[in-house]
Formats: sequence, structure tokens, C-alpha cells
Amino acid sequence: MFTQLYVKASTLMTEFKNDERGVTAIEYGLIAVAMAAVLGVVFGGGVGGGDIGKALKAVFDSITTALGGTPTT
Repeated sequence: MFTQLYVKASTLMTEFKNDERGVTAIEYGLIAVAMAAVLGVVFGGGVGGGDIGKALKAVFDSITTALGGTPTT
């Protein structure tokens, strides 16, 4: 009786240890967090925005002005 219980428990633990479902989802989640952090640093750069963010704003403001609109502040 105890031998059967031990074998079942051992088999269950081995299957649980070898189960890799969900690992890919965790990896994609980590990649998404890393990308969000990098994009936040590149485009955010603090209160005034980073260099790339400022350059993009300047381009869009010039386009807005060329189309006859008022640039955002």
C-alpha cells in the first residue's frame, strides 16, 4: 500500500517538475517589460522628454505648422 502511494507521489512530482507549460508566457512577459523600460528611457527621459522624444515633437510640430495648425505646447 505504501509502495503504491510512494510510486504515485513520485510520478506526480516528476511530472510536475518536468512540466514547462507557462514558461514561454513568463519569458514573453519579461521581454515586454524590458522593451517597455527601454522605450520609456528613450522616449520619456524625464519630465521634459528625451532627445528622441523632443526631436519627434519638433518634427510633428513643424508638420502641424505646415498644414496650418497650431503646434502643441
